[in-house]
Amino acid sequence: MKYKCFYLLSLLTIVLASVYPIYMGVVTLGNYLQNGSIDVADYQKYIIPYTPICIALIASTALMPVIFKLFKRYTLPVVSLLGTVLFFAFEFGFEQIKVIEGYVEMPLESWQLSLCIATPEVLRSIGEPIYAANNPAFKIHFYIIAIVIILAVLNVIHGFSKMIREQDFSKKRPLTAQAVSVVLFIGLCILACFTAFYRNGTINISPLSAILMSVFFIVFGITVGTYCGSIFYGKSTLFSKIIPAIAASLTTLIMYIGELVLMGGVLFKYGKGFFFEPIEAIPFSAADILIILVSGGITYIVMQLLNNPRKIE
Repeated sequence: MKYKCFYLLSLLTIVLASVYPIYMGVVTLGNYLQNGSIDVADYQKYIIPYTPICIALIASTALMPVIFKLFKRYTLPVVSLLGTVLFFAFEFGFEQIKVIEGYVEMPLESWQLSLCIATPEVLRSIGEPIYAANNPAFKIHFYIIAIVIILAVLNVIHGFSKMIREQDFSKKRPLTAQAVSVVLFIGLCILACFTAFYRNGTINISPLSAILMSVFFIVFGITVGTYCGSIFYGKSTLFSKIIPAIAASLTTLIMYIGELVLMGGVLFKYGKGFFFEPIEAIPFSAADILIILVSGGITYIVMQLLNNPRKIE
């Protein structure tokens, strides 16, 4: 009974959290089927990747009991693969939609890129989005973010479901850490959608923007790290602590590389002075390197505490 209640509550929570993204997708798809394109006035922001994410999570969670009956111990990899495939199927489908303003027509993905480049401050100053030629590099961010959210959420639901079903609470701590990190990360993603972290349209950003972007990168890495840590929990130090920490730092580094490619070889500067300037021939500053290392360092400390419960007490 507890398992069924938890499962239904999890599914209901995901459905309720997905109401607005699903609504945006339905409105956009309806307009597209009716007119063959989307007028800019009817375009719903951030359909990609959030509508496909929500569809993938709802479908995967709904099918999780069936997948468990068919695959038993392989439920998590199978449901994770299903969520990933569903995401890319709907993502690529939505990317084919055309957005039109006047005589200008561009793919929805290109329009999304223009909104990413044109921060709220820039939009207020020029009054309209910047039309940017499609650069696939920006999708590195969207795809990685989407897959991490899908894998982490499904891992939490599957992990707690299995824990309740089998009455084995040995992984309660790492799953709780995973749940906290992914909820915090999703919250930061939502904040980024509405504020673009208050960037001003220039390379030199404000202290508030620098703090928010740094926290985003660090939490993103920690979310991946705790995912790996929950999978390898209780194993050797290499698997339960070191590999999650490395995964966290690598994830943060990959996001930096994606941003570097998108911005033509430069990165946002978090402040003034040598600490924030690129180091010699590489585009990363000492601040950027510190953020990458902090992501892995915090993950290692978290997994160290989780694998040694006496230290928590």
